[in-house]
Amino acid sequence: EQGPPWSVCGPSEGPGSSYFPDKFSVTLFLSVAMKSGGTQLKLIMTFQNYGQALFKPMKQTREQETPPDFFYFSDFERHNAEIAAYHLDRILDFRRVPPVTGRLVNMTKEIRDVTRDKKLWRTFFISPANNICFYGECSYYCSTEHALCGKPDQIEGSLAAFLPDLALAKRRTWRNPWRRSYHKRKKAEWEVDPDYCEEVKQTPPYDSGTRLLDIMDMTIFDFLMGNMDRHHYETFEKFGNETFIIHLDNGRGFGKHSHDELSILVPLSQCCRVKRSTHLRLQLLAKEEFRLSALMEESLQTDTLSPILIRPHLEAMDRRLHLVLQVLADCIEKEGYSNVVEDDLLVEGLNTGTAPQR
Repeated sequence: EQGPPWSVCGPSEGPGSSYFPDKFSVTLFLSVAMKSGGTQLKLIMTFQNYGQALFKPMKQTREQETPPDFFYFSDFERHNAEIAAYHLDRILDFRRVPPVTGRLVNMTKEIRDVTRDKKLWRTFFISPANNICFYGECSYYCSTEHALCGKPDQIEGSLAAFLPDLALAKRRTWRNPWRRSYHKRKKAEWEVDPDYCEEVKQTPPYDSGTRLLDIMDMTIFDFLMGNMDRHHYETFEKFGNETFIIHLDNGRGFGKHSHDELSILVPLSQCCRVKRSTHLRLQLLAKEEFRLSALMEESLQTDTLSPILIRPHLEAMDRRLHLVLQVLADCIEKEGYSNVVEDDLLVEGLNTGTAPQR
C-alpha cells in the first residue's frame, strides 16, 4: 500500500508539496473559522498560502484522567491525544493518521483578530482572572462554563493537516462494524453475540481484500491509546476496496492510564486475524531495545509542546501491547498460526521470510 497523500498545499505551491508538522507549527494564519458539526469546538485555520489545518484547543491538563463515571461519548477531546496518536501511528508503521503537531496560539492576534466568523468572535470575553477566553458554538461544551481560556491569551492546541479537497479526492465514510451503542443502557450486537465476527466476514467489504485486517490494525491502534470512540472510519473512494483506512479523530484516546479497556480488543479476540507485518512490528516493540514507550517518548520530544504524554500513559502502552500479543498468542494456540496470521509480506510470489516461532 502506498502512503496517503496528506496535502495542505496552497495555490502558490506545486501539487506535490505539503506542509509537514515542523512547517505548519509556525506558519501565520490568514483566517480562522469554526468547523461545523461535531460535539466539541474545532477551528479551521487557513494559512497565508491558503492551505488549511484543523485546530483542537487544549481542554485538559496532561495529568487529568477521564473520571471513572464518564461515558466514552461524554469525554473531552484532548489535543495531546491527537498529537500522540500521529506519533503512535508512525511507530506502528500504519501511517494512516494525517500529520499533527502541537502549537501555542495567541488567541487575540491569531484567532480573534483574524476571524471573519461573527458567531465565534462574539463568544470572546475576559475572565475574572483577566485571561482571554472564548467558547464558540457546538453540540456540547460550548458555553461560558466550558470556555477555553488562555494564560493570559496563549493557548495550546493540536494542528492536523487537512486531507485533499473532496473535489480532488472523494472519500467514503464507513460505519465501524464494532461501533458502540452510544446509549447509557443498550448494548451493541457485538457485545452480546460471541460469533459476531462470522457475520461481519460474510458482509462486503469485509468478505474480500484486506479490509477486515485493516480493522484489526485499527483495533490494536485504539486499544493502545484507550480510544473507545471509533464509530466511523474513512477511505478514499477512488480505490474501492483496494485501499487503506484513514484514522481520523483520535482526541478521545489517552484518557485513562490506570485502566485498560479490554472491550476495545473484542474485534481481535472474536476474529483472530492479524497481518503478519503488524504481528512482527508488535513483537519488535515488545523487545527491551525497541520498547514502545521509549520510542514514543523519543518521538514526542520533537513536538513543539513536549512533553505530550505523562509517564503513566507511556507505561500503559507497554502494558497494553503485551495484552494484545497475549490475545494473538491465544488465537494462534486455538486456531493455528497460518489461520490467524495473514502473510502480507509476499513479493512477486516469494515469501520475504519464514514464519516466526510461537
